[in-house]
Amino acid sequence: MIILSPSILAADFNCLGNDIKETEKAGARWVHLDVMDGDFVPSISFGMPLIKSLRKNSDLFFDVHLMVRDPERYVRTFADCGADIITFHLEAASDPGAVIAAIRGEAGKKVGLAIKPSTPVAEALPYLDRIDMLLVMTVEPGFGGQKYIEASTARIQEARRYVSERNLDVDIEVDGGITKDNIDMVLDAGANVIVAGSAIYHGDIGANTRYFMERASVHEAAGNE
Repeated sequence: MIILSPSILAADFNCLGNDIKETEKAGARWVHLDVMDGDFVPSISFGMPLIKSLRKNSDLFFDVHLMVRDPERYVRTFADCGADIITFHLEAASDPGAVIAAIRGEAGKKVGLAIKPSTPVAEALPYLDRIDMLLVMTVEPGFGGQKYIEASTARIQEARRYVSERNLDVDIEVDGGITKDNIDMVLDAGANVIVAGSAIYHGDIGANTRYFMERASVHEAAGNE
């Protein structure tokens, strides 16, 4: 199943709730929430109060991406705020296994594991059978609106191959620089959860969302032939 997860980092925070509703009306069922701490990544975005507020008026699947150091400190809090899946960075955790256990075992949420563009995909292998989603960053984390790193395509293919060889039910998510021009390429490479920010929220939100949903439908249909 191919999933679109629009990133609110590129939305207009003055009318954030309405912008999210526009993506929902156009067919999106997920929302991507980038939490940045100003330490693991240079930027600071938003935290628990915003997510908790959005949760009150949304039934969408909350895809919470923690770009924070020592993520285990925040697992329970973000779970309580309404996260459905909590993704943490392999590079930010001293004990990734403990973070996975905290998310799934203690908080009862789905687990995502993210890797930076410079991190070999193979470093995620020891954890693949304990996670629900592997996020292959296609830009350096920390800022929206960046250009897709071309070397990411081979990394997506590698991640998909590892999952397929092990017959695992693990989604491959991509985040960073995803546009109308490269959506088909990343889907062909094996990604099935697509994070898009500027490409959704800049311009006609509904039309942009429908475009990505249509491309997802085309690829799903082709995969079922």
